[in-house]
Amino acid sequence: MSTPRTGTPEHELLSRVRAAAIKLLEVAHFLDALAPADRVRAVRALGRPEQRRLYEAAKGFGSVRLVDLVPPGAPDLVAVRHYGRNTLPLFTLFEKRFARPRAADPHKPPLLYGFNFQTMSFFTGPGYFVAREDASLPEVLIDYRELPPERPEGWPPIRPNDQGPGRLVYGNMVDTLRRVSEHVTIGSAARGGKDLGSWFVLCREA
Repeated sequence: MSTPRTGTPEHELLSRVRAAAIKLLEVAHFLDALAPADRVRAVRALGRPEQRRLYEAAKGFGSVRLVDLVPPGAPDLVAVRHYGRNTLPLFTLFEKRFARPRAADPHKPPLLYGFNFQTMSFFTGPGYFVAREDASLPEVLIDYRELPPERPEGWPPIRPNDQGPGRLVYGNMVDTLRRVSEHVTIGSAARGGKDLGSWFVLCREA
């Protein structure tokens, strides 16, 4: 992957993540200070090596909670978009969209509903999931084995992840999210409890 021109947010973030030792606090401050559009562009410049290093470095750094994914000010059953890039060979740009269930405590929801918005969703399905906080670690688990009981208006029909082509992408899969900054998380995918060696980075809309 080529390096963006010097001085751009993309170049600055790549330089920090490619450093011999990633200074997560400096990375977080840098991302927090960017304008929303610049933050998305910078995050989507991270390729496979950078995402792998960032995920490893983020272990134990701060905590990510459900309110970081859907802030208390967001209405129930209204999508909060997270712009992402994954490490798959194709269709690397995507979004995860999260929503708080109806009548849940906005400051401490028990779970979130969500799905994946990406180019191949007509074939793979929307990849619905339920997100919960890890009971033992300061991380969030995105569980494709469980489907939301309802969906916000405008979201695609709910389809099971263990049938059809979607099972090859989402079947028996659980993602783990770690905190990078206020808006940014880094994730890793596992199937059947086994890491897939596949990562993704997300940037919440402002």
